[in-house]
Amino acid sequence: MDEQIQACVTVLKRGGTILYPTDTVWGVGCDATHAEAVARLFALKQREEAKGMIVLLDRPEQVVRWVQEVPSVAWELWEAAEGAEPLTLILPEGRGLAENLLPPEKSVAIRLVQNEFCRRVIHRLGRPLVSTSANVSGEKTPATYAEISDAIRNGVDWVADPAMEEPTATHRASSVIALDTDGGFRIVRL
Repeated sequence: MDEQIQACVTVLKRGGTILYPTDTVWGVGCDATHAEAVARLFALKQREEAKGMIVLLDRPEQVVRWVQEVPSVAWELWEAAEGAEPLTLILPEGRGLAENLLPPEKSVAIRLVQNEFCRRVIHRLGRPLVSTSANVSGEKTPATYAEISDAIRNGVDWVADPAMEEPTATHRASSVIALDTDGGFRIVRL
């Protein structure tokens, strides 16, 4: 795994895009602070930039670095979800991330990833990792590596060894809850 992590981080630091396994489905991603790489992902997915993409972090203490003000309920929700189904929280006012990664209202979708490969890549990179499903927008989300189209596989700069997929991957998208600074919330996807 160490060779895969090193190769992946090298590509990410150069502003490259990657295809990799997560705790949910295979994703395409890049350094979440690199605007040109983010733009390449939007183009690859044929997705409008007004729709943000998920950001993966390896540990809870990193959240405050990338969000202006974390609603207190976020910590309780992540704690409750730990070791269970992956949970993405949409938090108000992302900061320090590529401007084109954030939707017009500047919110940021964050998941504390449980996949060991992802955690180690993020830790070594020292920055969040963009994660969006490995498909063209509007097409079916591939549950496994074998279902990923050649257009996506050939459209990134680096592809993880399929053996990096963990048996605990859910093979479906995470639940998503949007939080307001005043404690309000909205369930986006379960």
